[in-house]
Amino acid sequence: MSLKSTLRAATALTLITTGSAFADAHSATITIATVNNGDMIRMQGYTDTFTEQTGIAVEWVTLEENVLRQRVTTDITTKGGQFDIMTIGMYETPIWGANGWLVALDDLSAEYDVADILPAMAGGLSHEGTLYAAPFYGESSMVMYRTDLMEAAGLEMPTAPTWEFIAEAAAAMTDRDNDINGICLRGKAGWGEGGAFITAMSNSFGARWFDMDWNAQFDTEAWANTLNFYKDMMDASGPAGYATNGFNENLSLFNQGKCGMWIDATVAASFVTGDDSTVADSVGFALAPDNGLGKRSNWLWAWALAIPAGTQQEAEAKQFIEWATSKDYIELVAANEGWANVPPGARASLYENPNYQAVPFAQMTLDSILSADPTDSTVEPSPYVGIQFAAIPEFAGIASEVSQEFSAAYAGQQTVEEALAKAQDITNEAMEAAGYR
Repeated sequence: MSLKSTLRAATALTLITTGSAFADAHSATITIATVNNGDMIRMQGYTDTFTEQTGIAVEWVTLEENVLRQRVTTDITTKGGQFDIMTIGMYETPIWGANGWLVALDDLSAEYDVADILPAMAGGLSHEGTLYAAPFYGESSMVMYRTDLMEAAGLEMPTAPTWEFIAEAAAAMTDRDNDINGICLRGKAGWGEGGAFITAMSNSFGARWFDMDWNAQFDTEAWANTLNFYKDMMDASGPAGYATNGFNENLSLFNQGKCGMWIDATVAASFVTGDDSTVADSVGFALAPDNGLGKRSNWLWAWALAIPAGTQQEAEAKQFIEWATSKDYIELVAANEGWANVPPGARASLYENPNYQAVPFAQMTLDSILSADPTDSTVEPSPYVGIQFAAIPEFAGIASEVSQEFSAAYAGQQTVEEALAKAQDITNEAMEAAGYR
């Protein structure tokens, strides 16, 4: 089964009802909310295997990333009960687990082997040592670049580049006559879209969201340097309309041969080197850039499966989670689509497997994940845990508003200075209302 065939089988709102067990009127049905990225869509294409094995039918609600976050957050906070499994990440899981909104995954089977989950992933998906979501895949971020364009520009990508080099290379690789942009980066509004990228980038410029007294820090030189550098580089070497581009839009541009470099999730590596990429044979990888301040601009994330408290299908939901995040699922994908296409970044055993060690981006992915430290992400001390987010309940709402101001600046609708001033006010007002200040 190819990725292309699974993409055809799963669209934005997908109901998968396959397997002979579905004909049984007494079989259980679980509803899963997930994000519309390639790995999740691939998983939907294999759901018939799960249904045949268990008799449990699956209904999929597949949504764009920003919409998914809004839908599952609304459902969990209002106890809406629409979903038996939610796809969430390292931001939501500890907070929702602490609130009692998620079912603890502390009774998974011995065969599942919880101890095999990479510590960085298990730690980020736990509260007080209890796992509340199982990682389908884990990721950091890294540079993906066109080796042919880099060579033609007379440059060589370092294993650990600086932002100065990235801007130089982007300018050298840009070819407007042939619709080639030197660099593609997220600019789309949303705390987990462009907001995540610029926050991780800002760490390497010495910026932070808050000082130790929870005062907003957008009126600093470090944040001004971050946004001005980003906007200057993207205006000169990025694609038209970059202010509205997120992960999926940039993936499409890169695979069409329209990007010299793309800095984004390590999980994208299998797609830019896969059958749907026109440049698959000329892609290289490097660590996310830094500025010599001791912090790189890579993040840490997992798309994980969690069970909302109050579901009527808890046992069935746990069965699905064990299946979808298991070693056996990895073997299933490898057997059908090759080791390069298995969900990465979640299990230690994957990186001990010689078959996977031969995948060209495997080691760089692992190195990027291991170099990301959510407890020490900023140059100056900060009061929060998190790299591309601050792990407090208020962050998602604040950062969504801030990211909209940043995107407006990228689009030329206001200046960087105006965007930062608004971000400062938005953040301080919200933190004061929440009782932090």
